[in-house]
Amino acid sequence: MTTPHSPAGTTPGADSPHDVARRSAERGRTRRRLYQWLFVAPALLYMVGFFGFPLVNNVVMSFQEYTPTTYFTGEAPFTGLDNWRAVLGDGLFTDAIWQTLLFTAGSLLGQFTIGLALAVFFSRRFRLSGPIRAVLLLPWLVPMVVSAVVWRRIMDQDHGVLNSFLSVFGMDAVPWLASPSVALLSAVLVNIWIGIPFNMVILYGGLQEIPRELHEAAALDGAGPWRAFRSVTLPMLRPVITVVLVLGFMSTIKVLDLILALTGGGPADSTQTLGTLTYQLSFLQLDFGQGAVVGNVLILISAVFAVLYLRVNRADLGKGK
Repeated sequence: MTTPHSPAGTTPGADSPHDVARRSAERGRTRRRLYQWLFVAPALLYMVGFFGFPLVNNVVMSFQEYTPTTYFTGEAPFTGLDNWRAVLGDGLFTDAIWQTLLFTAGSLLGQFTIGLALAVFFSRRFRLSGPIRAVLLLPWLVPMVVSAVVWRRIMDQDHGVLNSFLSVFGMDAVPWLASPSVALLSAVLVNIWIGIPFNMVILYGGLQEIPRELHEAAALDGAGPWRAFRSVTLPMLRPVITVVLVLGFMSTIKVLDLILALTGGGPADSTQTLGTLTYQLSFLQLDFGQGAVVGNVLILISAVFAVLYLRVNRADLGKGK
């Protein structure tokens, strides 16, 4: 017999089929959420252990008097903003920032422009295009230190191949790596040579994804090669261009081994960048606190650029929807 308040066929206090289904769905969602966190947990632990902890430790170190004796005594007295005042008030730090920006901007401009030109050139298949592309990849495959050592010999003022070639045309020897007014330009040229293959490969792949029908439609509308490139190719290539520039920026702004092997930051600190200044303060002067300050500035610049990239990328996705 049923009560007046219970559905027919159910006993008092028993759950309705709707409640059972709701709890089952909740348990399913909880289980899926747990599985998702279990899959993400290894990556989170890796990020915290290998990125988060060093980053926090570097920030803390910038407020301490951290010297080699700290590794033996464990003592790192808190110095407040002394390290920051010492670094930010040093004229070499200001020079390093400007030289880092010039080095990064010049490298990105040269790498991207030449890489895009080569990508467009090779997008039209011709005989031996494959082997030539493979040969052009060599500068990217060779370790950066090896490339820097080779170019240091090529640019040697007295015995370098480059000046020997210029002398054939009656030109005077250029102090590529010995003059403060030329050394940074030389470093930029070498870095452009190293980064061209990466830009070419990524942009070439992006060009292959552009439908040929768009170029054919542009040609039917009377658009010439330059108009078609500007109105069709570049807009379609924009996501790839963004990736190339961001990756190029991240790898260029922190370059250390190239400049150390090529000029060592000289002559007269004319090629000193934030990366080499961090190395000099930390491992030559053994002032890890001030080295951490420069490292934090470098991280901050990279973070600002990354946030701007994410905002632009999110805006592009919003327009796509």
